[in-house]
Amino acid sequence: MNVSSIIVKTSSENVQNAINSINAMEFCETHFSDPDGRIVVTIEGENLDRQMAIMKKILNIPFVYGASLAYSYCEDELSDSLDKIKKQRSAL
Repeated sequence: MNVSSIIVKTSSENVQNAINSINAMEFCETHFSDPDGRIVVTIEGENLDRQMAIMKKILNIPFVYGASLAYSYCEDELSDSLDKIKKQRSAL
């Protein structure tokens, strides 16, 4: 399972438009928004590169001002990193 959470910023009058556009995208789901134009979004993907590609698509939505990565968890990449650390320790 690979998931990232981002905070998307738009204007207060475009919150619903942004939510609709994001929810229409594959592998994206909105969870919370506030009247100031902040939207919490989760992105699922095969790896972090795929998730970042989706984040770039969100950034290209005309009324989206910005997006910040808040959290990322990539199970396979974590497992690979742990295996690499174990191998390095055993080589010492």
